[in-house]
Amino acid sequence: MLLKPENKNKLVQILKYHVVSGSMKSQDVIKLDDIETVEGSKIEIMRRNDDVLINDAKVVMADIYTKNGVIHVIDKVLLPK
Repeated sequence: MLLKPENKNKLVQILKYHVVSGSMKSQDVIKLDDIETVEGSKIEIMRRNDDVLINDAKVVMADIYTKNGVIHVIDKVLLPK
């Protein structure tokens, strides 16, 4: 459904909700309670035992370094409110 031309803006909004500005390594992320996304909304960062949660998504792999930033893999798609 999101790949239909009439839904392009919604797809862009969802993708931007998964991105923050700058290179945030896991050691920086775990110090925060929330952070603003490129989309403009905030996502919540929580620590539960040895897990890090972004909203209700668990970080399953952290600190994948790329040429233009750092990727942290989560176990579900985040949807803006």
